[in-house]
Amino acid sequence: MPLRVIFMGTPEFSVPTLRAIAEAGHEIEAVYTQPPRAAGRRGLELTPSPVQREAERLGIEVRTPVSLKSEAEQQAFRALRVDVAVVIAYGLLLPKPILEAPRLGCLNGHASLLPRWRGAAPIQRAIMAGDTETGMMVMRMEEGLDTGPVAMVEKCAIGPDMTAGELHDRLMHISAALMAEALARMERDALTFTAQATEGVTYAKKIDKAETRVDWTRPAGEVHDHIRGLSPFPGAWCETEIGGRLERLKLLRSTLSDGAGEPGGILDDRLTVACGSGAIRLVEVQRAGGRPIAAQEFLRGAKLEEGMKFS
Repeated sequence: MPLRVIFMGTPEFSVPTLRAIAEAGHEIEAVYTQPPRAAGRRGLELTPSPVQREAERLGIEVRTPVSLKSEAEQQAFRALRVDVAVVIAYGLLLPKPILEAPRLGCLNGHASLLPRWRGAAPIQRAIMAGDTETGMMVMRMEEGLDTGPVAMVEKCAIGPDMTAGELHDRLMHISAALMAEALARMERDALTFTAQATEGVTYAKKIDKAETRVDWTRPAGEVHDHIRGLSPFPGAWCETEIGGRLERLKLLRSTLSDGAGEPGGILDDRLTVACGSGAIRLVEVQRAGGRPIAAQEFLRGAKLEEGMKFS
């Protein structure tokens, strides 16, 4: 029999999983997502989350509590009397009464190979650390941060120039297929769980704006991983002088290159930049207020010269 489900998610990453659950014929009793955000020049417009828009398209009830800590919210959740809650990048803490309300518990789709990269930013942290492999996992939620037992896993290679945005999109679709299969097994009472390893635990803390600036004194491999791990959002950045004034430049895509020089120094007309050891070549950048452009287009407009520096 189809399962009675509550879906909990907010960003675009969650949408394919919501769609897959609906297409599988499960009864989605409600969708929980974060409240609409202020948008527009004056912040007067409210923009619903991608999950809310998809739920409304599917004709599913949407709930947008600012917190699930109150007894009233918890009672409203329990009253739905579902078999399982599916949580994909929801963004709110689930208190113990919420975790215990569904008959079969809460399933979470997490974008890492647990116990590596527990926490808020596993996609970015995996790339920034130079990992060559990650994946999606379906686990049963408990009170600890991403500590629950794992039911399913699908691994995914991280290419040497892959950006966080590209990995996000790949894992987004893996997540949908994996969770659909997990629910199919749960229907047959065939979903089994294995405790996470106790060794190899790392934490993927939320990206802080203070860490997004490029440190050119680091080795080229680390600078390259930093750039692609923060692309396209929030974006690694540096500063350089353009037309007599200092300008911030967002770095969206790079590749490792040959070369040596003073860290931050521009080595040639292909926008090769020296690092603490080795060099990288910038492939795609974005000027303040502009659109992403190829490095060669940027060079034609900015007229940077060999010997100039990024800081």
